[in-house]
Amino acid sequence: MNKKSALFPADYADWLADIKSRVTAARQRAALAANAELVRLYWQIGRDILERQAQQGWGSKVIERLARDLRIAFPEMKGFSTRNLMYMRAFAESWPDVEIVQQSAAQLPWFHLCTLLDKIKDPSLRLYYAEKARAEGWSRVTLELNIRSQLHERQGQAVTNFQARLPKPHSELAHETLKDPYLFDFLGLGDEAHERDIENALVRHITRFLLELGSGFAFVGQQYRLEVSDKEFFIDLLFYHTRLKCYVVVELKATEFKPEHAGQLNFYLTAVDRQIKAPDDKPTIGLLLCKTQDRLVAEYALSGIDKPIGIAEYELVRSLPETLATSLPTVEELESELAEESVIRNFRITDINNKEDEA
Repeated sequence: MNKKSALFPADYADWLADIKSRVTAARQRAALAANAELVRLYWQIGRDILERQAQQGWGSKVIERLARDLRIAFPEMKGFSTRNLMYMRAFAESWPDVEIVQQSAAQLPWFHLCTLLDKIKDPSLRLYYAEKARAEGWSRVTLELNIRSQLHERQGQAVTNFQARLPKPHSELAHETLKDPYLFDFLGLGDEAHERDIENALVRHITRFLLELGSGFAFVGQQYRLEVSDKEFFIDLLFYHTRLKCYVVVELKATEFKPEHAGQLNFYLTAVDRQIKAPDDKPTIGLLLCKTQDRLVAEYALSGIDKPIGIAEYELVRSLPETLATSLPTVEELESELAEESVIRNFRITDINNKEDEA
């Protein structure tokens, strides 16, 4: 035996990995706690500005003076620009309830909150996106994209038979996971595109596609091969959903929905359940994406299907106001930023301070 290796216990590598995991978790908790304190501080400063303006009637000149004096008093701190103080005022005005601030807003980075203030005027809608961003760990670019694509109007709108085919609460969670319509305008394809063209483009832009599908989806494969009775069958796209704990089969149809589409997908789900699904996985779910659908026809078709299936439309081209369309980033710019931000679910103190410096 090597003398050097004999000096270390056999389980040293596992022990080191456990310690590293605990250190990482402790740093994350510390960062989240520091972020919460920072957000509460900003809310308190904003509330004070509101109250004093109401009582004494002073305007923006005092805020400019306050910003200058705070930067002099705390030169090592960032975030005391006039612009950021105005955000603090708007934050306190938009979230007057300190309990909601502590339960929801304080769990988000400051610039997520600035985005919510800039993009959404309706208080209940603002709270909806704040809760979704907190629960799903959205990066700021993900938050902006979901607001822009009006996620609140699409989430949970697919036609499904989940209530009859899945037990509660799994059926409700699965239903809320799907959308209608799905927006694929980032592919740069026209409405005349064929199924395989759309499928290939989705795989090429898999990061953006996963973002549109929502959190929890992990890509398994394209044209995934199944063999049944010596015959080959190919699934368009196969995913695994880490929260639902099940496989998700996605089939694309560049046509209007037809009842026979549901029968084909039902066959694929049966094959995946019997050949791929692990004993502790939940039943495989199917998502049929069609160019158009008649919701009543879809409901009728699913009523006689054994497996859990959802049916939704997709849009390749979405009309936008000209001013908004010209301000949108390109697909390449989006994917470059997403590559940097998609894994960021833990908010480091240094990251928060760097973002505040933009203010």
